[in-house]
Amino acid sequence: MSTAMIFVGLILSTILAMASNSWLLAWLCLELNTLSILPFISKTKHPRAIEAATKYFLTQATASCLLLLAGTSNAWLTGTWDMTQMSNKLTSTTMLIALTMKMGTVPTHFWLPEVLQGSTLLTALLISTWQKIAPMSLLFITSNNTQPTFTLILGLLSTTFGGWGGMNQTQLRKMMAYSSIANMGWTIITLTHEPKASMINIFTYIILTTPTFLLMALTSTKTLQNMTTMWSTSPLATTTMALLLLSTAGLPPLTGFLPKLIIMNELVTQNLTPLATMTMMTSLLSLSFYLRTAYLTTLLNPPSSATSATKWRQKMTKNKTMILLPTATASTFMMPALIP
Repeated sequence: MSTAMIFVGLILSTILAMASNSWLLAWLCLELNTLSILPFISKTKHPRAIEAATKYFLTQATASCLLLLAGTSNAWLTGTWDMTQMSNKLTSTTMLIALTMKMGTVPTHFWLPEVLQGSTLLTALLISTWQKIAPMSLLFITSNNTQPTFTLILGLLSTTFGGWGGMNQTQLRKMMAYSSIANMGWTIITLTHEPKASMINIFTYIILTTPTFLLMALTSTKTLQNMTTMWSTSPLATTTMALLLLSTAGLPPLTGFLPKLIIMNELVTQNLTPLATMTMMTSLLSLSFYLRTAYLTTLLNPPSSATSATKWRQKMTKNKTMILLPTATASTFMMPALIP
């Protein structure tokens, strides 16, 4: 019963933050959202989980302080708490830093890999997807008053550090954390020029990440070593996982290629071709560890005398399959239906 109440609070706080028009109400909803996710992170009663919950709380509290500071300063300058009245450059930049800190973008991204590593796979799914909806909605509302140069710099740095940080990772949760940082960079980079493209990218990322984490949870896969024996758990899951990883990497004709194509087209339209070229080059860093993971999933045959124990094949229940099937299908072959 308590878990259900906390989950309802998590959902309601996000919906209220999306629907709010006042910075004070948005701040209250984001605080409720932070307090609702903390019990899920620390539920396992493990030292790493407690450490992750502490890091998450401190980071989100710092971001909330910056958000309240920016909202209060803007109310003092303009006489209103209205989100659309962010004409001052200092307050709008401070608000952008606060919201990007909650989402986990460079340079305030260091908390995300450690928090995901200390959480369970389903909790990491919530942090990587649901917890980004409310801050992204607030960024969408204030996109007209955001400094374009600052967002371009944050986006390029996020795609670079996200791809670079994920290359040497053997823990899948940390790898997905750096993947999240890189995808947030793609979202931020076109926020001021084409906010709708940013929303398409973030929701496409959510559609891609959800079945990926669900497959990891269903097959108890947490490391690259587990990937090599994932075939013994479910052969169909290995194929689906490889397609999801390649889709997240942005390979055509999979779904993940669509938002990157839209963003590149928008950058070129805005005469930012050098920036578009650098962003595409940084995406090759992310592509390298996606391809490595997909290779370990499907193309690597473990030797018969494996040093690690092979997991027994688990029976996929009907309920789990019904949840996973539509999300995985939408994550891989949705692009032809979305192209106008």
